[in-house]
Amino acid sequence: MNTQDTIFALSSAPGKSGVAVVRISGNDLSKLFERIINKNEHIVRHAYYTNFKDDNNDLIDQCIAIFFSAPNSFTGEDVIEIYSHGASAVIDKIFDFLRGYNCRIANRGEFSQRAFYNNKMDLTDVDGLIALLDAQTDKQRQSALRSLTGNDSKTYTDWRNQMIEISAYAAAILDYDEDDLPKDIDKKILEKTKTLLQELKNSVDGFHASRALRNGFNIVLIGETNVGKSSIFNKLVGSNRAIVSDIAGTTRDVVSSQIDLDGYLVNLSDTAGIRESNDIIEKIGIERTHDEIEKADLIIHVYNNIPEIIKSDEITVINKSDLLTDKSNKNVIYTSVNTDTGFDILLNTIKQKMHELMGNSESKITINERTYELLKEAISELENAINKYDGNYDIFAEHVHRASDAIGKILGVITTSEIADATFSRLCLGK
Repeated sequence: MNTQDTIFALSSAPGKSGVAVVRISGNDLSKLFERIINKNEHIVRHAYYTNFKDDNNDLIDQCIAIFFSAPNSFTGEDVIEIYSHGASAVIDKIFDFLRGYNCRIANRGEFSQRAFYNNKMDLTDVDGLIALLDAQTDKQRQSALRSLTGNDSKTYTDWRNQMIEISAYAAAILDYDEDDLPKDIDKKILEKTKTLLQELKNSVDGFHASRALRNGFNIVLIGETNVGKSSIFNKLVGSNRAIVSDIAGTTRDVVSSQIDLDGYLVNLSDTAGIRESNDIIEKIGIERTHDEIEKADLIIHVYNNIPEIIKSDEITVINKSDLLTDKSNKNVIYTSVNTDTGFDILLNTIKQKMHELMGNSESKITINERTYELLKEAISELENAINKYDGNYDIFAEHVHRASDAIGKILGVITTSEIADATFSRLCLGK
């Protein structure tokens, strides 16, 4: 990454809009800013209204411009933000102007990458920013903000500092006399390592819930053909997304829709009815049904009669219940599209199940695929330190040190260009 370049990009969403934001970052941008606002001096963090003109003195647009001086800016460099009208012709003209002043278009995530290398953010903050930009529900927003505002960074930093301290004491046992060290230091660092290991394991246990919170909670409707899965799907979604017919095997592929339930993003899927079939297309649909079952966080199993076995990890629904006389079983939910009954109970049950399954994600660090793998690496090293401990503190210290390195990679304190590039490339141009 060439940090000597002055970069720019559209930070607001592309397309027609009332206001667009163009962000510029680089070194010594005072003269460029004064050229934009047509003044010989300026005040930092002051909003200037300007008739922004090109070098031919033609008006580009009437804009607001603000200057953020290094290091007190998003990137840690000098930053200029231009607030213009959101027409594509205006944006193009601003970009042409900036290119004439030796500025180049930014790469994806390059603003955040500069912030990272200028110690304005660590990689967990970047993960939080990515999650916030992708947030579709309130729960996703809350989780992302916890990461972005340093909650995860504080936890990881605390763990890493403890590991460094344990490793240092373990190494010191080899180099110092027992009288020069704290009493029972060998027992204390072993117990502290065990406690730390359990904290990491507890956090990893929340990965499934954290992933569901980030990517959406997968709920799948399954059952035999013609039990009314599509009718229930349409009722929950609130529109006629799935075809409803009395002909068995109507649904031959997975029909999905995203809905917001209590602030959680839900991926609701209607699947092909499970039965023996010689129809090639229907068989493909049934195979996809089994794939959806494998990915499901929650299954709604739809029947027309009480099944012999009711699974506790599923929601059992008896549809077309207006045709039944016996509705005494309390372990199932009775629904009917014809009489419009039971759906409020079904919806409340889904919410209850979802809150139970997602409860572990509320107060813990947010874990994505990158941090999950590095956490598992740290856990493995701490387990090696404890399980292979035989009085050799040199080996013990090395394993704990490797664990601290894994946490350091999560933070970006210890990093490789591949880790950083992969993280920043997930951001948009203006970030």
